[in-house]
Amino acid sequence: MSDETTVMASTDNYVAAAYARLLYDYLESQGVEAEALLGAPTVLAEDGLEKVPLAFWRRCLEIASEHLNQPALGLAVARTITARHFDVLGYVVSHCGTLGEALARLERYHRLVYDVNPARVAILGDSLEVRWGVERGRPGALVDETGVAAVVQFIRNLSGRELPVEAVHFVNPPPAELAPYQAFFGAEVRFDCARTVLRIPLSYLALPLGAPDPGLVDILDRQAQALLDRQPRAGSPYDADLVRLMREGRPTLDALAEHHHVSARTMQRRLAEQGEAFQPLLQRVRYQMAREYLADGRLELTEVAALLGYSEHSAFTRAFRQWSGVGPKRWRREH
Repeated sequence: MSDETTVMASTDNYVAAAYARLLYDYLESQGVEAEALLGAPTVLAEDGLEKVPLAFWRRCLEIASEHLNQPALGLAVARTITARHFDVLGYVVSHCGTLGEALARLERYHRLVYDVNPARVAILGDSLEVRWGVERGRPGALVDETGVAAVVQFIRNLSGRELPVEAVHFVNPPPAELAPYQAFFGAEVRFDCARTVLRIPLSYLALPLGAPDPGLVDILDRQAQALLDRQPRAGSPYDADLVRLMREGRPTLDALAEHHHVSARTMQRRLAEQGEAFQPLLQRVRYQMAREYLADGRLELTEVAALLGYSEHSAFTRAFRQWSGVGPKRWRREH
């Protein structure tokens, strides 16, 4: 299956309409009538969020890149990112006290802006990694490069510093010229990797931001969370079933098959048709829910372990360390 087919099949993938305006604004700054070239944005207003389909966003980037004869278009477009292009999320993070607080909110609310592949954060020694897999398809080089570069540029805007990153990995084939990427990121940039990765020094999290306003952040937090709560949860159609089975203490293939009134073999076949296998799916859902539970300070770690279907707290701790690179207690403290 080609990349284009993969993306077109992922009809739930989208970017925020405000984020899509980034390309239109860039084209106008280059003297190009954006709507004459791309057409009016295909905006869908759903559950309080204006969004555009990912396939439309990708096509717009391809048309603009060809029109401007600018292969590394994503880097140039990303340089012009502002808070308004991230909509309410942009204003939330702009008024956080530190870069660490801002990045935590970028992780929590990223689906309001960029609902493509889920973002996962891990701490590895003295570094922080943001990772995107390919569970929901490969959106293509221009989409990936614009997305990662926009995050880096926004971090630089927030901090007021031209911060270099440690490493960037892309799943796409290498471009003809690597120099623009190395110059933009100020770091090693690799291609043809298993996942997209952005790695920055952990020390950056303590950097103060220029306009902290805890009261405004609290108001905007509630607004962003309300919007997020109204969005359909991304992932496998079996995610919700696994969450319930975890709470019941029986997150097994047999229990999932029983819930759907089929045999375990049939359940495996259905998962395979979704591009899934049971154990990786279970671990992904557990990791996602673990972070949500750990973010709630009212839950003891033993309660989190039980909610995830672990009979022993130590088993949960070992698993969480494999997922994130740190134990759950440290993850909670650092987030």
